[in-house]
Amino acid sequence: MNFHTLLLISACFFACVTADFLNNKVEAKDLKYLLEPLVFAEVTARRGQTVILPCVLRFKPAHYRVKWTKIEPSSFGVENVVLITNGEAMKRYGSLGPRASLRRAHHLDVSLILTQLQLEDDGEYRCQLINGIEDESVAVTLRLEGVVFPYQSPRGRYRFTFLDAKEACAAQDALLATYKQLYYAWTEGLDWCNAGWLSDGTVGYPILHPRPACGGDLLSGIRSYGLRHKTRDHYDAFCFTSPNTGTVFFILGPLNFSEAERMCRQESAELARTGHIYSSWKFQRLDQCDGGWLQDGSVRFPIIDPREPCGGTAEPGVHSFGFPNKRNRLYGAYCYR
Repeated sequence: MNFHTLLLISACFFACVTADFLNNKVEAKDLKYLLEPLVFAEVTARRGQTVILPCVLRFKPAHYRVKWTKIEPSSFGVENVVLITNGEAMKRYGSLGPRASLRRAHHLDVSLILTQLQLEDDGEYRCQLINGIEDESVAVTLRLEGVVFPYQSPRGRYRFTFLDAKEACAAQDALLATYKQLYYAWTEGLDWCNAGWLSDGTVGYPILHPRPACGGDLLSGIRSYGLRHKTRDHYDAFCFTSPNTGTVFFILGPLNFSEAERMCRQESAELARTGHIYSSWKFQRLDQCDGGWLQDGSVRFPIIDPREPCGGTAEPGVHSFGFPNKRNRLYGAYCYR
């Protein structure tokens, strides 16, 4: 064995031992001031609800601060502080601040209460204790129950820039989905060939059943194109919405688009948005064979139990007739109130 070979082996061994030592050192680190939230490391809730993100002290240092921060999805280098307290006074920050407070169930409790949850509240939060130069933290994930749906421009496939996709989802009572939300939807059965923007600027699509039209023999999963240019590249969108307090109901046609709008107004309602009908299908089990106008000019119908009279569709879901001519008097109306 020559000298260079021996040197290479030694370097590799040292690197592996060092990495293993550092990993074990991190894993072995004990929390001195905070309790790890072993039971409630992930909290699940719905839009509009109040939620408690747990954080409990082991004991109170003489002088300390607790800082709650939303750390994921990231704010592109900007620390998204929610509140800071020194055990007596408390200061709130940002858009979350007015809805944030501490539970204080006992003298060691610094759990975060968030009220009137909104779609953008989904993500990971950090409870950080600062005591002089000592600093330790625990993380809690807030996962909003919701539904991810693919969304396409009325002008056709792959017409959205990143900003267009964000605006399109917002117009449908939704946000651009995160990768985690798309992955969770894939585990629940979302299978879609067209690529769409996600909130981090990446593009991908979820596949359960590989087929020639969807990438051939590539494995099932989230197929990602990675980061794409936000103004030059064009794709569809994957939107995320969560249940709200409203109700979707159907008015029988035939109606054209203007008549559908008028009929909903007569019922003290408005034409439903795409996010409304997906949420009602997912969480209120809305099942209606008839195509109906929605606010964006599309015609869709939600199916829970596929059956022959409902177009012979084989899969449950919200099915689309696209964006037909608004003068056509062929459909009913889905209204939201």
